[in-house]
Amino acid sequence: MDCRFLPLLACPACAGELLASGGELRCAGCGARHAVRGGIPALCPPLDERSERVRAFYRDAPFPGYPPGDNLSGLRARAGRSELARLLDAAIPGDARVLDLGCGTGQMGLFLANADRLVVGADLSRPSLELAQAAAGRYRIDNALFVETDLRAAGLRRGAFDVVFCSGVLHHTPDPRASFAAIAPLVRPGGVVLVGLYNAFARLPTRLIRGLARLVGPAALRLDPVLRERALQPDRRRAWLRDQYQHPEEHRHTVAEVRGWFADAGIRFLRTLPSSLLGQEPTEPRALFTSDEDSFAPEAWLAQLSWVTSLGHEGGLFVAVGGRAG
Repeated sequence: MDCRFLPLLACPACAGELLASGGELRCAGCGARHAVRGGIPALCPPLDERSERVRAFYRDAPFPGYPPGDNLSGLRARAGRSELARLLDAAIPGDARVLDLGCGTGQMGLFLANADRLVVGADLSRPSLELAQAAAGRYRIDNALFVETDLRAAGLRRGAFDVVFCSGVLHHTPDPRASFAAIAPLVRPGGVVLVGLYNAFARLPTRLIRGLARLVGPAALRLDPVLRERALQPDRRRAWLRDQYQHPEEHRHTVAEVRGWFADAGIRFLRTLPSSLLGQEPTEPRALFTSDEDSFAPEAWLAQLSWVTSLGHEGGLFVAVGGRAG
């Protein structure tokens, strides 16, 4: 395994330092040994029943998947259509240590693994990680490492990352607030943490389609624009269908709720994407990591109501950004 990544990993049992030893990793503290299979360190502790159910869910349909004939140019083209990916790439320094936590099949992490950045993609689902590892090989990207671990007892070193990005993950854990409290210490003092979550308002269109499908059958799913777009990509269509409509664990959150998580974890709330200030979106380089100083609670509620139309067609995911005190 590439020794550049060892300082970013830790024993999931005792948080001790890991050493490379004969094709596996050995904890310098407790002596535990962890396999490295197919280039992917196995740093996952035993799971509870609910987490094991989520892992089994993604074993059948890794999310989000790759389109047929995919290549690095295609990845960059897809990322170029994402405002979040563009802003992240502009805001993260070229020599940063980045954690993509709950990386799925690794597309965001691989997109960000340019310049001199070191990117660790971590996920519970080995099939998803294997797709990510295969893509890294196709793209000839050698500064990304994929790790099998659980975010609530992660095999990752505390305070080791300049940026922690965790999108579409916490709302699939049994206790999202506690899960955030577990990942916040992974970012270094002065670093930035970003979490992508289902918004309680913007998720309403998906919940409506799901309810209609239960009443009238699968024909109601034709209302989902992403499913229509992926009509000729059966694997990616199935992955979206399962993730959005059949997931065994789902929670939805408001901006005010997430601000409370940040405060409890010692993270200073900076902004959301889309902005919770009406008509004020971050567009300049590095603006994603700056503060909405004029944040006003009633305005945030109005902004979230507007997300029903702006975010609802793609599942209702918003991103909250915070900084750890330096």
